[in-house]
Amino acid sequence: MARARLLDWPGPASAPLTLVIPEGSTAEVARTLAAAGLVRHPLLFRLALWLEPDGPLHAGEFAFPAHASLRVILATLRHGKPVEHHVTFPEGLTVAEIAALLERAPALTGPISSLPAEGTLLPATYAYLWGTPRQAILTRAAEAQRRALDEAWKNRAPGLPLTSPREAVILASIVERETAKPEERPLIAAVYLNRLRQGMRLDADPTVVYALSEGQGRIGRPLSRSDLATDSPFNTYRKTGLPPAPIGNPGLAAILAVLHPAPSDALYFVADGKGGHLFARTLEEHNRNVARYRAARTSPGGPAQEGAEEGR
Repeated sequence: MARARLLDWPGPASAPLTLVIPEGSTAEVARTLAAAGLVRHPLLFRLALWLEPDGPLHAGEFAFPAHASLRVILATLRHGKPVEHHVTFPEGLTVAEIAALLERAPALTGPISSLPAEGTLLPATYAYLWGTPRQAILTRAAEAQRRALDEAWKNRAPGLPLTSPREAVILASIVERETAKPEERPLIAAVYLNRLRQGMRLDADPTVVYALSEGQGRIGRPLSRSDLATDSPFNTYRKTGLPPAPIGNPGLAAILAVLHPAPSDALYFVADGKGGHLFARTLEEHNRNVARYRAARTSPGGPAQEGAEEGR
C-alpha cells in the first residue's frame, strides 16, 4: 500500500511540462526532474526506480501531464514517444530563406555547414526530434526532392521543350512565384513552354526579383520599369531561354504543372486584379486584356499595381 501511494501520488507540477532529459546517470535524471518541478526530491525518484525496475530510462524530450505521478514519469521515460517537432518549407522559398527558417526553428542544433544548390530542396513539412542537426533537415529535403523529381520526370508528358529534370525545376520555380492559385499553374506553365518553343523571351518578373535580391528572393517593393533592364543572366526580360538556375525551391505541384501543362496555345498573361490572370494567344488579345486591367486599376477601388509590367 505504501509503495502504491508513493508511486501514484500526484506530483508537484501544476501544469503540463515538456522537458529535455539528457544522457547520464539516474542521479542526473533525478536532479533534472526535481529542478523542473516534476518530482519533490531527487531521492524520491531514485526510490521509485528501485521499486519499479522495469527497463532502462531514455534520453530525449518528453511531455509530462500536470501532477504527473512517479509511475507516470517512469512510464514516460521508459516507453513514451519523444516530443515531435515540425518545420515547414513553404513552396517557392529560396535556399537562403529556408536556411533562415531553420535557424529560427526550435529544438534543432548545430550550424548549417553547407547550403545546397538552389532548387534542390522539396517544400514540405519535416518532423524531427530535439537535438536533430539543422544540416540533417536539409539533407532530408534534398533527398525528398531528388526522389520526387525522378518520378515526375519519368512520367512527364511527351514533346516538352525541356532537356533535363533540372530545366523542369528551373521553369517550375518561376511558375511557383507567378501565381498563388493552384489551378493556374498548368496554364502559366503552358505559356512559358509555348514561349520556349517559339524562341521568345520569358519576360518573367520573379526572375528579375531574384537577380535584384542576389538570391534572397524578396526586394520589399514593387518592381520598377528600370529594374527590367538589370544586367543579370537571371533577367528573362533581357536573356532568351531559361535562367541558368532555379530562382527558388518549387513544390511538387509546380513541377508537375511544368511536366503536364494545360493544353493551351496561349503566349501571354496579365493580372486580372483579383489574384488571378487573363490569358491570351495573340498580342492583340493580350493588349486588350492589359487595357482592361489598367482601366480597373485606375478606377476607384481598383486593384493595386502588382509589378513593373501588367502582363507578359
